Amino acid sequence: MAEAFERLQKIQAEDVADLCLGSVFLATGGGGDPYVNQLLTEAALRSHGPVALVAASALPDAAWVLPLGEVGAPTVSLEQLPVGDEPLVALARYESATGRRVTHLIPFEVGGANSVLPLVAAAARGLPVVDGDGMGRALPEAQMMTFAIAGVPPTPAVAVDYLGNTVTFDTANVDDYERQVRHLAIAMGGMIFTAEHGMVGAHARGCVVPDTLSFAVGLGRLLRQRRGPAKDLLPELEALFASSSYGILRHLYTGKVVDIDRRVQGGFDIGEATLAPLRGPGEPLTIAIRNEYLLASCNDRVLASVPDLIVVVDSETATPINAERLAYGQRVSVLGIGCPGHYRSEPALRVVGPRCFGFDCDYVPIEDLPAGPG
Repeated sequence: MAEAFERLQKIQAEDVADLCLGSVFLATGGGGDPYVNQLLTEAALRSHGPVALVAASALPDAAWVLPLGEVGAPTVSLEQLPVGDEPLVALARYESATGRRVTHLIPFEVGGANSVLPLVAAAARGLPVVDGDGMGRALPEAQMMTFAIAGVPPTPAVAVDYLGNTVTFDTANVDDYERQVRHLAIAMGGMIFTAEHGMVGAHARGCVVPDTLSFAVGLGRLLRQRRGPAKDLLPELEALFASSSYGILRHLYTGKVVDIDRRVQGGFDIGEATLAPLRGPGEPLTIAIRNEYLLASCNDRVLASVPDLIVVVDSETATPINAERLAYGQRVSVLGIGCPGHYRSEPALRVVGPRCFGFDCDYVPIEDLPAGPG
């Protein structure tokens, strides 16, 4: 059985592949395909050395913590490849625009490409990265970050595109910021890099989802070392998640993708996937997508919903599948995972609950929902 994950003191080049694999699993289909950013991050760490990880609880009161990440539709990132220095450019232009000296970096989300982007800038500048993030998963909008829910203003913020063009933001609230940054992402090719939600260490300690980078490395290592049928890995995954703030992991469904409807709309990947049993009759499973997998249901019976995590893995290898790579005919297993406690409060559910995405249901924790058909 898997042991409790090890909290890391630093991220080295040889950890990056496991970090990417684990973060794709936690990204619930979103966060962007990490492969190119994995290569860029490994190169940065080999060139500049490992990046120190700092526990959120150890942040000094006066530290200035800056989240970095990509904003846009993940499908775009499969074709529009980064130059490689965008995170460093975003950091430099944020400091220039604000007059702030950044002392620590942190990912928006422990999701796909976004989990490693701060490491590129941190390695080049010799800065530590906070062992945590602002979601404990991936979610599609700025107001859904734990930073915003805790009252951290999103601006001043800086956005950089693949050509190095820069736009600064100063908005009245996070809803205005989300609307403006989404429109900008569309105008600048579908994907941009942003530095936003800067905060002092005293504030960050209370709103960071802790230890998620360490957890993602441990999860990725388990997936790599025990690569094989998802059903065989379930006991070890259940034990690993039980040792974390996520708590519960549950198998929801195994089947094949028989229909997939996906399109880029309004700066998001929007769609729906339908799964059917591998053999014989049985209920189909429907998964709603908005960058991430948001709601899994069988005949209108909800099996898991946002903010809990819905994860799709290859049935034969247990490799997680990003929503933009989900395809007709794939044989997959669907897992449901409890969300960190940050998202179970009433203020959080007002911005991340199912109704925020247009679903006609309230959030029910996965442990209180009926089990899937298998």
